[in-house]
Parts: sequence; C-alpha cells; structure tokens
Amino acid sequence: MKEISLIKHAHGALGLRIFGLGPNLKPTNGLIKLQKLLDNNAFWAKNRTIIDLKKCLANSDVVISLWVGKEIVGFGRALTDGIYRGVLWDVVIDHNHQGKGFGTLIVKKLLSSKKIKNTKKVYLMTTNKKFFYSQFNFEEVSSQNLLIREI
Repeated sequence: MKEISLIKHAHGALGLRIFGLGPNLKPTNGLIKLQKLLDNNAFWAKNRTIIDLKKCLANSDVVISLWVGKEIVGFGRALTDGIYRGVLWDVVIDHNHQGKGFGTLIVKKLLSSKKIKNTKKVYLMTTNKKFFYSQFNFEEVSSQNLLIREI
C-alpha cells in the first residue's frame, strides 16, 4: 500500500509553488500534478495556467495537499483576515479516491489551521456537496445573496 501524506504547506506554499515539492520535501512536479488534479476533477478550476496557480498559491493563507505515494489526490486552500472572515476554496479530491475520508481530512486540517481556527465566520461555496460540509457545521444561508463580479 502506498503511503498517504497530508501536507500543510508553509504560507504561500513556496515549496509546491516554486520547486514542485511533494511528500518528504522531494521534487515531484507537484504544481503540474496539481493543475492536472484540478483539470480532471473540478469543473470550476479547469484550465488554470501554471502562472495563475503560482499566484493563487502565493496569496493563499492556508494550503493543504494530500498525496498517495507521489500522486496528489486532494487539495484545499483558505484565505482569511485571521479574526472576522475566512473562506475555503478549491477543496477537491480525485474521483478515484473519493469516499475514503480524504475530503474530511483536508477540511479538518484547513479548519484547524492557526489562521482559520479562531475566525468568527468561515464561508464556502459548493454546487452539490452541502451534505458533506454539514458535518463541519456549515449551514445554508438564505438571508444572504451571492454576488459575483467577473472580469
């Protein structure tokens, strides 16, 4: 059985972003593998360029990746002001590894991170995983509207 590695990257995910590091701080083309994970498993994150992924990671407060052997099979990130508001983004598990508790590991790691754990409100958007996120006490809010500005 291949080793499972849950990695909480340093702020901005420098090792993953610049050096493509994976488990045990070894080069694994991690950024390219992350791009493929998103392309193949997240309709909202298809076609992200390596340049944009680098910017995204650099500006994220918390970055978590999950590996089976040398393959990235899960990912999630968060942004926060550290006190009032935080947002979980891009939580994704490879289709071949869903149902194994990997999504739960990633969300728990994000929510327990130093930057997020004491944040008063943590938001997330989901298309079809409301039931999954309810186990972490996320509730649907009907009193607010989601507004989007796209450029």
